[in-house]
Amino acid sequence: MMARSRTTPDTTAPRRGTAARRGLAAVGTASALALTLAACGGSDLEEKESGSGGGKGSLVIGSAGFTESEILSELYSGVLSEAGWKTTVKKVKNRELYAPELEKGRIDVVPEYAATMAEFLNAKKNGAKAEPVASNDADETVEALRDLAEPRGLKVLEAGDAVDQNAFAVSADYAKKHDLKTLSDLGRSKERVTIAAGDECETRPFCRPGLEKTYGIDVKGIDPKGVGTSQSKQAVKDGKDQLVLTTTTDATLDQFGLVLLKDDKKLQNADNIVPVVNAKDAGDKKVADALGKLTRTLTTKDLTELNRKVDQDREKPANVAEEYLKSKGLA
Repeated sequence: MMARSRTTPDTTAPRRGTAARRGLAAVGTASALALTLAACGGSDLEEKESGSGGGKGSLVIGSAGFTESEILSELYSGVLSEAGWKTTVKKVKNRELYAPELEKGRIDVVPEYAATMAEFLNAKKNGAKAEPVASNDADETVEALRDLAEPRGLKVLEAGDAVDQNAFAVSADYAKKHDLKTLSDLGRSKERVTIAAGDECETRPFCRPGLEKTYGIDVKGIDPKGVGTSQSKQAVKDGKDQLVLTTTTDATLDQFGLVLLKDDKKLQNADNIVPVVNAKDAGDKKVADALGKLTRTLTTKDLTELNRKVDQDREKPANVAEEYLKSKGLA
């Protein structure tokens, strides 16, 4: 979540603890893509060893400083350690810093978000105003990412069903009163809504303009309290606002009595979780096989629960990851 970075944070892209620190492609265009992971604190590069020795050499896993990235990096470390590598997790402040490290082989593996990474590389190659290559189709987005990654010495592995993308929530009472389960339902209700979000929601194609065009939602205005922040959620809980921009893995919605409305017309881009590796140092089949077992197991619901344990219950990412891998027979 996490407030998520996906070096200019895009305030329409949430990252509660996670949401707001990852940087979303949510906001959609290549220009929104200077998206990166915002720091959670600490130095730009921070290393820690984890896992066992094994006999297959060493791998460095990159982690951006927000909850979800830390959890994913520990999950990657755990399955790779189980497969025989000595693993080190290196915390890096943002994508602008860790992407060059990945290309140079100083970092071997990073957990990524398909649409966000595709547009990040698209902007690097074609400029900030490049025509977007990501879409709501996960397969097409991953293929676009591979086309951009391979010339840079990177390999994009199998993407999973777990996805962390922009999402919109209402209070459970409001949903019940107006019989809302999807964003289409909200459009048909003809209710006027104020959206608690970043102020860029006013112009971003996957926020106000997209809600109006795709769903016919009557947006009265934007309440600029931030994306997925406690203040935004509280405003919806209190009825001051009706809709909040957050993310699909926001683990704190229950605390505020909020529920997500399904993006049934697929307005948002496909930000599926996908491992990206340095092709020379970590591109062999054994790495792909080890990470693939995790990728095929992890769900959006799982990831939300893992975020909750860290952000709400204050458990450590490494402990949460270890417990999850054991529960799934992956460690």
